[in-house]
Amino acid sequence: MMTWDDFWSLIDLLGDRRRCDCTTPLADALAELPPARIVDFEERLAEALYRLDRREFGALPVIDMSSPGKPFAQSADSFLYSRCAVVAAGRREYEAVLADPARFAPHTATTLHGENLLDLAQEAYEEVTGEEWDIVTEFDYESCSNAAGWPEPVRQF
Repeated sequence: MMTWDDFWSLIDLLGDRRRCDCTTPLADALAELPPARIVDFEERLAEALYRLDRREFGALPVIDMSSPGKPFAQSADSFLYSRCAVVAAGRREYEAVLADPARFAPHTATTLHGENLLDLAQEAYEEVTGEEWDIVTEFDYESCSNAAGWPEPVRQF
């Protein structure tokens, strides 16, 4: 199993997350790994996203950068991509957000290709093996899948 240190070292390859091609160095590094390590990366990513799947984060409004001062409710997808943005920001920010939910709010405006992070392991695996990705992770990172994080019924998504 990939250690958290190994996982965060790979995430650090994202570097400047404001660039459109920010996932390229990470994609290249994953494509150099053996298939089992690519799957390990996906397991760690799923677990990291699952840990952020909590009401105190999902209930925060999205900060609309085009109309400052007019936040709106997150969708299931935007909440997932915001959690990806937290992970992409690196270990220090991820741990700070877990410790202080108020630090999550800025990530609702900076989803910065968060969706791309979700596809990297699959693409690397298929490139390395020539086989179709059929991996199911232990942790489900889809919004509201963490029962402990959403102890009450969800109405907003």
